Amino acid sequence: MRAAPPPALPSENSRAERFWAGLRPLDPLRSVKAKLNVVVLISVCISTLMVVLALNSSTQIRVVMVFSVIASLLVTQFLAHSMTSGLRDMTAAARAMADGDYTRRVHSRSLDEVGELAHAFNTMADDLDAADRQRRELIANVSHELRTPIAALRAVLENVVDGVVTPEPATMAAALEQTERLGRLVSHLLDLSKLADGADTLELRPFEVEVFLAGVLRGLTVDGSVSGGASKRRTDVSLRLDVPEGLTATADAERLHQVVANLVDNACRHSPVDGTVTVRARAAESGGLLVDVADEGPGIAPEDRGRVFERFGRGSTATAQGPGSDGGTGLGLAIARWAVELHHGTIAVADSPLGCLIRVELPGPRRPQSIIPHAQR
Repeated sequence: MRAAPPPALPSENSRAERFWAGLRPLDPLRSVKAKLNVVVLISVCISTLMVVLALNSSTQIRVVMVFSVIASLLVTQFLAHSMTSGLRDMTAAARAMADGDYTRRVHSRSLDEVGELAHAFNTMADDLDAADRQRRELIANVSHELRTPIAALRAVLENVVDGVVTPEPATMAAALEQTERLGRLVSHLLDLSKLADGADTLELRPFEVEVFLAGVLRGLTVDGSVSGGASKRRTDVSLRLDVPEGLTATADAERLHQVVANLVDNACRHSPVDGTVTVRARAAESGGLLVDVADEGPGIAPEDRGRVFERFGRGSTATAQGPGSDGGTGLGLAIARWAVELHHGTIAVADSPLGCLIRVELPGPRRPQSIIPHAQR
């Protein structure tokens, strides 16, 4: 058996390149202006030293001046090369990013403005890399989510066309459910496009909380039309509303409807047979509104509590009907968090002895018709 060849030793050229690349005597200086002053000072010192040597020797002044200029140019070239190395690295990394490679980073030890620019460049590269990864994941997840209801709807329609099954109410109800799922996914994707814009307009107005939440539980939209959702599909789940009489709040009715409807829809999908979903509202200590949505399902594991609010985030706990049978899009809780953050409120999974409890807290009244930017993650 032939022995493996010994590892190749680094060549002298590569050692020299690494040595000169790491030789940056001006890196400790915190300003480009200070570095330029040092370069000028060194050049002047070299010229002065050469003139003094010429005066104290028999060398002709013109020869000394030639050597002085050459020495100054060599020193200036060396120092300028080390000063601009970070800019050359950023240029190469920017060209790689233009070709789709977001893994390139700039390694700079400089403490001046170029070093700060390199740090900002690396931060931008990290953000672009994360955005590109999220974009690819979003495309893959959307394709998967669209494929499931389309395949189910196609199977139902093919069976009806081929005469395998008759178009009975139960068969058409199954097709309608898949169509509603497609509609919810498209609606959620439109909301995600607003989320990506980073800003949205809130139309804040006071309203009576009990009347508003009762309309949400009946499946009514803000304009009075009837919407779908798990609360309409799960007839074996009871809805309970607990709101003190006379409670009022100020918020954007359409955005708050998105929050409560998505939370109720999620709670209904994860509720057991003959379970109860409770929507409770109270006045917050800060003067705002506190809304709790609780179910009697398996709950959310502590390690999943942060992930369920991400796009297409799903907990590891199966629903009462089995894994993958909830019919959700994986976007409802992400949109709920977005709508709550537009109000500068908070949403989180709270501790509960039974099932899952999601708590929403909105701040007190603010100036209406305000445009609130949404912070990207």
